[in-house]
Amino acid sequence: MPVPFIDLRRFEPGFMDRWIEICRRITENTMFVSGPEGAALEKRLAELSGAKAVVGCANGTDAIQLALRAAGVGEGDVVLIPDATFWATFEAVVNVGARPVTVDISLDDLQMDFDLFREGVERFKPRAAILVHLYGWGSRHIDQFRAFCRERDLPLIEDTAQGHGVTWKGASIFRDAYMASCSYYPAKVLGSCGDAGSVYCSTAELADTVRKLGNHGRTSHYGHGLVGWNSRLGGFDAAWLNLCLDYDEARLASRRKSAEWLRAQCDALGVRTVAPPEGYVENGYLNVTMHDPEARPRIEAVLKERGIGFGNVYPGAMSKQPGAAAYLAGTIGGEKSDLLSRSVLNLPLFAHMREEELDEVMDAMKAALAAV
Repeated sequence: MPVPFIDLRRFEPGFMDRWIEICRRITENTMFVSGPEGAALEKRLAELSGAKAVVGCANGTDAIQLALRAAGVGEGDVVLIPDATFWATFEAVVNVGARPVTVDISLDDLQMDFDLFREGVERFKPRAAILVHLYGWGSRHIDQFRAFCRERDLPLIEDTAQGHGVTWKGASIFRDAYMASCSYYPAKVLGSCGDAGSVYCSTAELADTVRKLGNHGRTSHYGHGLVGWNSRLGGFDAAWLNLCLDYDEARLASRRKSAEWLRAQCDALGVRTVAPPEGYVENGYLNVTMHDPEARPRIEAVLKERGIGFGNVYPGAMSKQPGAAAYLAGTIGGEKSDLLSRSVLNLPLFAHMREEELDEVMDAMKAALAAV
């Protein structure tokens, strides 16, 4: 039985009927750009997260760029980012005119190494930094990152594209962030019906700046106090996300249950897995297993033969990407990020996986391990 890496069609009973009616209402009232659905979504996300305000935007990459611009980052500035992340983190820095410095990760939690980060701040004197929360949890040193940056008045933007539903010490991971970006690409834990994103802000002033930047810098309909761009949230995207939030708790519970089961089964087979650090409740975004780089292709070949989807999130460090060389202001380490990219293997994990699918995934893994 084939099992996809992710299945976006596991709709709950009644979901599609509700969505069709919402589409009719949006169309009849021509609420195509943000509108009341957008305002309702921002309010719900702020209440769920404890953030002062949330501003919707067109996509997760724009969310990072809006946060950088709102923090005052611009031409020629240096920004520290982890070497293990998605390319959007790197290109967002470049797209606001700044230059990235990549910082290696810790193999304990697969997040940016705090000691190397402090070294980078001293060496490169950055204008801002981006802490990426990868794999459905965050750094075990998140409190230290935040405190260190507050003490130095260094804007710390948290790229939380994979972080919806994650909690740290009993509260949303967004709660104490200065600013955090989020992506609602359809494959995310909270995914839209198209591209969408948001910026979580710790003050009303930051939210006001982000909102203006994402709407052509408007101070009135034809008054422009800033040079921004068009990054407005679409009405259908906002409505889809609002509908999905009605099912959010059940979807998160399903993902977490499957994530824990897969990790326990892999551990029993002697496969190295990576779990959230103590203090986190993950959102079940990705299963993370680590393999000998020479053995991984043989494991993947068996999974492919058996029809089991898999991922390598992510297959290359930022500092080694062909497009990075012209923009890098520096690198700190990188060996561990490179090793991660050659070792990581992600098994299928999505909401409402069936027991027989989970069993099929592990049967395939047993066969793959026997082949190496």
